[in-house]
Amino acid sequence: MTDRPKESPGVFQAHLREAAAGILERFPEASRREIYALSFNIWRIDYDDRRPYVAIGYNTEGQYERERRPDDPGEARWNYACWLLDGFETLGNVPEDPAGGPLYVEEIKRLGLWYDGDDVEVGADDVIDAQRDLLNLHFADACIDLARHLHDSGRIEQLFGRPLPVVVFDMDCPGWEIEATEAANPPELIEDFLTWQRAAEEA
Repeated sequence: MTDRPKESPGVFQAHLREAAAGILERFPEASRREIYALSFNIWRIDYDDRRPYVAIGYNTEGQYERERRPDDPGEARWNYACWLLDGFETLGNVPEDPAGGPLYVEEIKRLGLWYDGDDVEVGADDVIDAQRDLLNLHFADACIDLARHLHDSGRIEQLFGRPLPVVVFDMDCPGWEIEATEAANPPELIEDFLTWQRAAEEA
């Protein structure tokens, strides 16, 4: 997840970019003015690393006000545990993305990351564990690239009338959202997010 030269997206990445723009366009009109951050929530069906997806959502000022506490308003604003998390559209190797699933499988097979078997025990095979790590890294990179593209193309600003930070997180990897969100956004958009994260680490 480092800066790399720009290159043409692969077929799966191109699908993510087009489909994600459509998801943003379908966000409720009534919520758009209240949205202060977008969310990329990475997860997997049945904890299977071959079936990852990202739920593309948002948090609103109204949700923040409902969750905030006087002693730590930043917690409610930037901790995804306090955010709206349900009911958002998903992309990846999931039934809800019938075009993206086959493209994802094709890509990871081409990269040599696919493995067969439905009941491989965690830790039972070092090779499988390494492939799982690579699968997770591959999908995380795809989501970070997607966020960068939505910024660089101006799509977020076009749709919402202003730039918005994209907070990228995986509830199975607490703490990773700092690295991921830094990689996914222009620095000026996440100053408040990082300030709260640093304060939380020091507490």
